[in-house]
Amino acid sequence: MIFVKSTDTDFDEKFDELLNRGKMDIAHVSGIVGNIIDEIRNDGNSALKEHIAKFDHWMPASDEDLKITTDSMRRAYDNLDEKLKASLHLAYDRIKVYHEKQKPKSWFDTEANGTILGQKVTPVDSAGLYIPGGKAAYPSSLLMNVIPAQVAGVEQIIVCTPTPDNEPNELLLAACHLCGVSEVYKVGGASAIAAMAYGTQTIPKVDVITGPGNIFVATAKKMVFGEVNIDMIAGPSEIGILADESAKAHHLAIDLLSQAEHDEMASSILITPSQKLADSVKVAIENWLFKLPRKEIAKKSIGERGAIIVTKDMDEAVALMNKIAPEHLEVATMSPFELLPYIKHAGAIFLGHNTPEAIGDYIAGPNHTLPTGGTAKFYSPLGVENFMKKSSIISFSANAINEIGEECALIANTEGLTAHEQSVRVRMG
Repeated sequence: MIFVKSTDTDFDEKFDELLNRGKMDIAHVSGIVGNIIDEIRNDGNSALKEHIAKFDHWMPASDEDLKITTDSMRRAYDNLDEKLKASLHLAYDRIKVYHEKQKPKSWFDTEANGTILGQKVTPVDSAGLYIPGGKAAYPSSLLMNVIPAQVAGVEQIIVCTPTPDNEPNELLLAACHLCGVSEVYKVGGASAIAAMAYGTQTIPKVDVITGPGNIFVATAKKMVFGEVNIDMIAGPSEIGILADESAKAHHLAIDLLSQAEHDEMASSILITPSQKLADSVKVAIENWLFKLPRKEIAKKSIGERGAIIVTKDMDEAVALMNKIAPEHLEVATMSPFELLPYIKHAGAIFLGHNTPEAIGDYIAGPNHTLPTGGTAKFYSPLGVENFMKKSSIISFSANAINEIGEECALIANTEGLTAHEQSVRVRMG
């Protein structure tokens, strides 16, 4: 773990390491991923089956074997523990209510001369959702990807998820049933992204692909962008915490570890002007670590990619955090809303001592698919707009074309586009 003060002589060098935390060596795997994409595009299901045999260690007996049946999803749902079932329903309802407030509207303005200008908002026809599966299954990720697509009004929603040894995760199947998803395919990795981008004999081509994944999935999404739209290029998970002396060290320690337990590449960063708090959090992390079932993963993550930074004051702490632009940002201060206007870059902002990042992962309502690696400077969380597109609306009356047509024709003439110019002039009285 990096434990530094902003006044240290080597601070800039160490801080630059944090700013480069999300850099994935995409170039290293791009050749492998490119070959996978080409094979899927050229050979469809036959290549897909070979990839499944190679990476998930089972060979589909037929094209139909690629698809998970709705009956198996219903059975998985029926077998859920009732308390867990109720929790998932609560999460679904809260996520849906939040995303319904995001839905953009079409609009029209009419000018006095009869001109009508506006914007028509429509959903894409189809969306492909990639959901990690296998040993680590995330039904929460399914909800976070399916619900905004449903709210947007997408007609066809398909899900791809890896199934090592042909053993679909029962919890994920149950979540699919809860969400009303009927097209789920047992395909993972870059192969799944290629299949959704180009289509195969079984898996339909989609318009947009969303969802988290490893470096192969992220690279594949980047390579098919343009053939389809994507949500973002997401890297390892991360958390940033701004805290003052009012925060409790054992709260902050477990919050930092909540990201560290994801994987060894996750980043956990605390910035505070309180040396006392920084020292206490460091001790609390050690106390929490040995209690975690995933302690080896968390230990490596926090050791290699964790940081505690002590600043001169809170203003400097906020400025440094804005440079980091974390995926998740907790503001654990006496008056967190006073800092909110000064926070410019973060995927999701958690305000106050009683708002751990984990509440946003599952049940608060906002989406947990968030920009990582500093991309919160220009990316937004996954939302309804990722599954919608806009069309401009333009309608001119005879009075309107006569009123401003001359100016339009002049610009067209200046650009040397005579047909453009004349297409306006022939309509002028």
